[in-house]
Amino acid sequence: MFAHVGHPQDEGLPAGCRALERDIGGLASALGAAIRAERVRRHLTLRALAAISGVSHSAIGGIESGRVASVETYLRLGRALGLKPRFELFDPRTSRGGRQKDLVHAAMGELESERFRRFGLEVRLDEPYQHYQFAGRADLVAWSSPARSLLHVENRTAFPDLQDAFGAFNAKRVYLGAELAERAGVSGWRSQTHLMAALWSTEMVSTIRRHRSSFGTIATGSPGAFEDWWSGRLAGPGSHAAVILLDPVSRRSTARAWITLEDSVGVRARHTGYAEAARAIERAGH
Repeated sequence: MFAHVGHPQDEGLPAGCRALERDIGGLASALGAAIRAERVRRHLTLRALAAISGVSHSAIGGIESGRVASVETYLRLGRALGLKPRFELFDPRTSRGGRQKDLVHAAMGELESERFRRFGLEVRLDEPYQHYQFAGRADLVAWSSPARSLLHVENRTAFPDLQDAFGAFNAKRVYLGAELAERAGVSGWRSQTHLMAALWSTEMVSTIRRHRSSFGTIATGSPGAFEDWWSGRLAGPGSHAAVILLDPVSRRSTARAWITLEDSVGVRARHTGYAEAARAIERAGH
């Protein structure tokens, strides 16, 4: 469990700093998911946790939904649930595989990279790129220069702001390919597949079901394009985009690693939330 460290203004930065707001939103979402997962695991109602912690049940409901709270409030809830608080500052450039930054996110990338390297593809994690004033990083890219085929994967463990998430994903679909083609030494991609991979958890399944039509707008092209990549066949010509739910723990099991947006209806989630997935990854020794 990680403690929230305050509002952007506390750090003397502009209140409209989008990057900082996204970080705070992601942190609050992860904290809320961890609290909810442990409360459910202990079979506690919101009112029962409120009685133990001294935090109102309505406030707990908001926190579990990703609303930002004070450090004291997170500590009260953590103590009531037997969770130990921890806060870390680190240099992501020197953290091995990004594991310190986000255990689950790192495990998702490792599962994907191991799979695609097996087929002899060029694979890069956390790949930087810039197109004029637009810059960013791609969680994973894999390509075949001879086939002129590119795969880009954006891994998501939370959706603190759907509009921002869709905007960033669509921008990468537009700008990422050209720079990577130059980097790979090809004249252009014959095939591009862009994938948004969400953690296969109750929280993420619920978000996708509530906003099914919105997620559907970014899933275009051949629905089987990612299946082709996963099987080592590479996708056919054109531009494709898909949304899937991915289980990083399946890396060391025979269980299916992912399901499509269409398959998510009526399918039980593999993990309750982020915290439970992180514990499962640690138990599996990833």
